[in-house]
Amino acid sequence: MRILVAEDSKVYRHLITKCLKEWDFDYVVAEDGLAASDLLQSAWDPTVAILDWVLPGISGLELCQRIRARGQSEQYVYTIVLTAKNQRHDLLAAMEAGADDYLPKPFDPLELKARLLAGRRIILLQRELIAARESLRFAATHDSLTGLLSRGEIISVLRCEIARGRREARPVGIVLADLDHFKRINDTFGHSAGDTVLQEATRRFRAGLREYDGVGRYGGEEFLFILPGCSLETATRRADAIRHLIEKDAVVIPQDTLTATVSMGVTAADFKEDASVEALLERADRALYRAKKNGRNRVECCETSEPAECPC
Repeated sequence: MRILVAEDSKVYRHLITKCLKEWDFDYVVAEDGLAASDLLQSAWDPTVAILDWVLPGISGLELCQRIRARGQSEQYVYTIVLTAKNQRHDLLAAMEAGADDYLPKPFDPLELKARLLAGRRIILLQRELIAARESLRFAATHDSLTGLLSRGEIISVLRCEIARGRREARPVGIVLADLDHFKRINDTFGHSAGDTVLQEATRRFRAGLREYDGVGRYGGEEFLFILPGCSLETATRRADAIRHLIEKDAVVIPQDTLTATVSMGVTAADFKEDASVEALLERADRALYRAKKNGRNRVECCETSEPAECPC
């Protein structure tokens, strides 16, 4: 727990820091509101702020308001306002400004410690809640086996990238990939071996993608890749490079080793056309079907101008 002490009184600074040192808390001191504001925005990033109400530059209440205005994306800062003001309306004003606790001066050091321990419990509880929320969010948007984006999420990413591509006048490559003879792997070696193959294929997919490319589990043994800035030609070349990564090395499973291969269908969203996401996915699916029909472990593409009834 990192504590910011904002206090302009030399006497109270000495008293507070002496106590914090005895209690083995990590702390930093600001003698005015401006210095405290800088520390709140620095890499030191305190988790608790002990703020005097009256400070040069920026008051303790204004600091509370700035802390709360940062929003939920920032780490929560538990705030304790210290002041000689001891009227009920002063307590209400501090709480309305965003303070979590209020301690009138002069105060008993043990009472301050009790407030700090309560603040630490609140911070730990909040971290647990955030971790639980993030875990639920990840589970709702990602495939549990591979860790890739779920079908709904990767399609949402595709919609965003197509909209961006039209706005910036650049193409978006779209690739549908299907692991070859995956049912045979499950039937021969069992579903645990199939899971191993899916996880290893995922690792190799990621190795062949740029940081800003998208990949998600489209369904079963099918995967959807989104390649921003890639024309049909470039996307086809990159898909073939990923295909080579899959077949290059054997996959080790508990019972044996096996060679996995993948068939891939490629298309591209041209900023000059106005094809829907559904039409683009259907085009990639036709190219994928053609790759499987022509022998598997290959890449086929479907041209932008190719009619919907293109022979596969």
